[in-house]
Amino acid sequence: MNDARQKPPPESEKNGADTVKPCVFIHTNEKQMLGALVSRYSLRRNSAHADRFDIRFIEAGAQAFMLEREGQLYLRDGEKRPWLNDDLQSFTPLRFMPPELMGYRGRALVIDPDIFAVRDVWELLSRDMDGKAIMCRPKSGSKGKRGALASSVMLLDCARLTHWKVAEQFAEMFDFSRDYMDWISLKLEDRSTIGLFGPEWNDFDHLDENTRLLHNTKRKTQPWKTGLPVDYRPADTFRLFPPRHWIRRARRALFGDYRFAGRYKEHPDPRQEQFFFGLLRECMDQGIVDESRLRQEMSNNHIRHDALEIIARTPPLAA
Repeated sequence: MNDARQKPPPESEKNGADTVKPCVFIHTNEKQMLGALVSRYSLRRNSAHADRFDIRFIEAGAQAFMLEREGQLYLRDGEKRPWLNDDLQSFTPLRFMPPELMGYRGRALVIDPDIFAVRDVWELLSRDMDGKAIMCRPKSGSKGKRGALASSVMLLDCARLTHWKVAEQFAEMFDFSRDYMDWISLKLEDRSTIGLFGPEWNDFDHLDENTRLLHNTKRKTQPWKTGLPVDYRPADTFRLFPPRHWIRRARRALFGDYRFAGRYKEHPDPRQEQFFFGLLRECMDQGIVDESRLRQEMSNNHIRHDALEIIARTPPLAA
């Protein structure tokens, strides 16, 4: 993997009339908005260059082209499944929207709402992209071994991505000419235009001294959801083995997507729970999130019901 080489400002900022301030985009939906607020706060908190980049939300609930597809079948991993706008991860196609929102100019970073800055994100925003259009990391496990890339954190040279037109490409999933999994795993991109950065910039449920962006990507153990009913649809591509694929498909056919899906479990690393709730505590201290908002999120099962108690006992984060 390429080592980060910092060259502030990025090349895309050096073109006179074409100067565009870099922007971090957090794509989200109603279920993940609290995480998005904490994510945005962490990016500002932990950057010594917070005045050099913007942060914007892209909200699924504001996208008519997505809302109008409710219940329609789309292609996902070779199978036809109904599109549900209230799914936990309904926002994911929006990670391909930043180049359009930037007018296909400048540099953007797009991240999921369950990603939190541990160090200064400007190190990534200002790095040399070596002429690549996209920088990201491979997925982990078997998907990564099969060539899938993690689009949950992408550094983008927007001028090189004029073929990204998210509404048109989203619609192609519903005429079954575009597979969601191929799209989201960047398998439809020219691989020569993609560079790799180190895993510390999208650290999957792993926190140590090298972590730059912590990604609580394993949905079942997201630390702010412990004990709540599962509200996401697991991938269910049919395979003969292991038998859990048969059981999962039978449950969904009989009872729907979420019934008997279980509950969120405790995160195995208590430091990651402390980090999230330490950030949330600071958000409350600064009025970014108030107690009324937090109680509403608890009522909606977007955050665990003992959140206030956890905040009260969470030690302050190091400055």
